[in-house]
Amino acid sequence: MLLDVTNGPARCDVSPIARLQCRMLRLHRVKTRVFRPVSSSQPYRMGSVVRLTASATSALPRWLLLAICIVYASFGLFGRDPWKNEDAAGFGVMWTMANGDGRDWLLPNLVGCAPTQDGPLMYWLGASAIRLLNPWVDASNASRMVTGLLLCLACAFVWYSAYLLGRRDEAQPFKYAFGGEPEPRDYGRTLADGALLILLACFGLTERGHETTPQLAQFAGTAMLLYGLVRSLDKPIHGALVWGLALGVVGLSSSPVLVFALLLCTLAMTIIVKQVRALPLLIYGLPVAIVLIGAWVWPTLHFYPDDGDWWLRQWWRNSFSFFSGAPGSILGYALKNLPLFTWPAWPLAIWAFASWGGMRRSPHVAAPLSIIGPLLVLVILQAHETNRLFMLLLPPLSVLATFALPTLKRGAINAIDWFAMLSFTIIGSLVWLVWTAGMISFPAAMARNLARLAPGFHPEFKLLSFVCAVAVTVCWFMLARWRLARHPKVLWRSVVLSSAGTTLMWVLLMTLWLPVVNYSRTYRDVAEQIAKHLPPDYTCISPVRLGDAQIATFAYFGGMHFAFDEDCDVILRQDRADYGDPPSISAFEWTLVWEGRRVADRDERFRLYVRIERPVPPVKKPVRPESLRRSQ
Repeated sequence: MLLDVTNGPARCDVSPIARLQCRMLRLHRVKTRVFRPVSSSQPYRMGSVVRLTASATSALPRWLLLAICIVYASFGLFGRDPWKNEDAAGFGVMWTMANGDGRDWLLPNLVGCAPTQDGPLMYWLGASAIRLLNPWVDASNASRMVTGLLLCLACAFVWYSAYLLGRRDEAQPFKYAFGGEPEPRDYGRTLADGALLILLACFGLTERGHETTPQLAQFAGTAMLLYGLVRSLDKPIHGALVWGLALGVVGLSSSPVLVFALLLCTLAMTIIVKQVRALPLLIYGLPVAIVLIGAWVWPTLHFYPDDGDWWLRQWWRNSFSFFSGAPGSILGYALKNLPLFTWPAWPLAIWAFASWGGMRRSPHVAAPLSIIGPLLVLVILQAHETNRLFMLLLPPLSVLATFALPTLKRGAINAIDWFAMLSFTIIGSLVWLVWTAGMISFPAAMARNLARLAPGFHPEFKLLSFVCAVAVTVCWFMLARWRLARHPKVLWRSVVLSSAGTTLMWVLLMTLWLPVVNYSRTYRDVAEQIAKHLPPDYTCISPVRLGDAQIATFAYFGGMHFAFDEDCDVILRQDRADYGDPPSISAFEWTLVWEGRRVADRDERFRLYVRIERPVPPVKKPVRPESLRRSQ
């Protein structure tokens, strides 16, 4: 026999026919390796159709990625007042807690009014920052430093979640016969960079990600929960502990319904995805979550049994009432606002779900979906039209969306790039043009529109803001030029312009437009005017139809003392219509001492009434008739 292929590789004899047969066999084996998986014992994988070379997985420099996160997170935190509505309300609870006692820390309240929709974790962090930085940093700026740290922490969890999922065998691209495919580590880093860029490109994160609200702690907790699930794939105990810690963070910063939804759907994922084991999560992770939540519940009931029981009951009831909306009542609001809030993550996530159709039970698809699913259900079940839960969808959407990058066609990538380049360049030019009109009153029509939107505002030139705006604009044009000239093949090329454009817009708004935005969204001027008309010896102020944001800013900027269950001698009332003066009784009457509103808001009108005691008339003795006097 001239050719033996029974065991091991083929051996060729000296015969020409044998050599020809050997070459044909080797060529056949090369073709088999190119168009089939490397191991014939492994089933066909969707990742095998993702064909990439090592040059497509060049990661962003670490310093550049870190600089983008810091710039994005830091701008908008300083140099401004607490804004209406939820930003000021959250700061008010932190400020009350920082200046209060143990009761205020265990039972969060806003100068006596208890907001029982969310847990106390975010308020604890903000109040701690206010106390630690009190001599050096203003209270409002100190509270927002926690916001920036939580945003960066969530970005880190999103990056590591995508990195760990991208290194797994299920997500690996096609392995060529002669090499040249990216290494799993490089491939995972590139996908992680893409996930972070997609997260920073989302429109809804710009304002919501810079507010002092409990949603920031929930946002970081959701990102940590996803990381814990992914980490449990290769390190079950470590991942379970992180998962339990994240569940406790979500519970301490939100409501029981959200915790139960994430818990049930996460455990249900362990049945669908075989790689995730439920036993470590239940043994190691769940006790951590219970201990964290119990560390707040037990001291509250122990030290303040009556008020603590009432607060926790209200927290429980409000949690279920918040998600008691009729099916379909909020669907229209969600369909109208959710796509814009989560752009561009949601179309990429849908494309990833469709592209990886044969592997939807794999961890890199199922893990993000296990968090997206319950959150979408809760969004539809809300009783009120609000975007409070929209931000929690961004971490899992970004991780799922990054797996669409290897499967995008060149036409789709170019369309995304051109849309980002044109839209952000036009909007950025408009921001500069409006700022120029406010500074030099040219173009005149644009300056008149700006004066109409913010009456009474006088723009001022600030050198530092101008330099930052110029720097970020120059960086944008340099990046756009690099993208057009080089035509890079890296995976994150399709989202780098979107994330850079969103960062450009946010930095321009928080530098050039920050004075006018702050002027139109703060109650500082109104608080100072009210404080000037308050009697020096007043006891307390009774608020009527005032929101939490108004009470917080009035108390902070005006030093006002509000009371909700006392007989106060001052009434501060918000009227959208003329309700008339408060009713007077025989002992006193109410006198209007001030009336005004914010110059940027025509609907709100505030009236300040002071109680004036009526003088008691002297008691007159009855006069006897003259006939009775004579008879005596």
